[in-house]
Amino acid sequence: MNVLEWNRYGKARVRLLKARRARQPHELVDLTIDVQVEGAFEPVYTEGDNRLCLATDTMKNTVYAFAREHLVGPVESFGLVLARHFAAFDQCESARVSIDEHRWVRMPTDDGEAPDAFLRSADFTRTATVTATSDGVAIEAGIRDLAVMKTGRSAFRGFPRDDYTTLPEADDRIMATLLTASWRYGEAVHGANFDELFDAVGETILDAFADHDSASVQASIWVVGRAVLERHPEVDEIRMTLPNLHHWLVDLSPFGQPNEGEIFVATREPFGLIEATVRRGD
Repeated sequence: MNVLEWNRYGKARVRLLKARRARQPHELVDLTIDVQVEGAFEPVYTEGDNRLCLATDTMKNTVYAFAREHLVGPVESFGLVLARHFAAFDQCESARVSIDEHRWVRMPTDDGEAPDAFLRSADFTRTATVTATSDGVAIEAGIRDLAVMKTGRSAFRGFPRDDYTTLPEADDRIMATLLTASWRYGEAVHGANFDELFDAVGETILDAFADHDSASVQASIWVVGRAVLERHPEVDEIRMTLPNLHHWLVDLSPFGQPNEGEIFVATREPFGLIEATVRRGD
């Protein structure tokens, strides 16, 4: 006998731009939103009975309708409103709202920042995920694809070698990555200023990354993750993904030139992929 083991559905990649043009200077919020629900939807799959099926087009329309009144602060707060709304349907056991915030900055001019002209910033993407169930809500914040690099105090040595190992040991190498991190807030965070928390955690990530001697990318994740937990009691755990974007020293000897750790070739593929979660021991 066949059974439906698990199911989830929703509306993905809902694009939303809110321009607050009644204010001076103008304010701009650019989001991509996913809405997903789980619950008593088995008849929709197994019997073709749509009486309990919340249409994904309704999810999209709800995002737009709620944005006018509720998108007035941090993206985490908007995600809370949406997740609680969808989780309130009787057939929904949980609702998850994932948000990417695409950054725009005011265009610089000779007279200062323009009040109504913007540049798309590609330095990183701010993320938020809110999950609502009958037991409460879980809130995660994060950053994705933050390009960072250490040009010193980065090593990798002492690893095992076999017949297929060609990588030389390095005492002073380039370490570059597109850092992605997601941290989960504890219960006490509800009602907090999520923008201030996001900025503070982001500053800690950068401080810890810059101010440590890296024995490996794995060790760097531990150093950065531990610093976030030590400095921010609001955070229960942090997950990090660091692709190791290699920079190989170029051999200039065919041209009769030395290369004392100055000329490198930057590569994007293949890359080492290092991931870990650091959480509180209690």
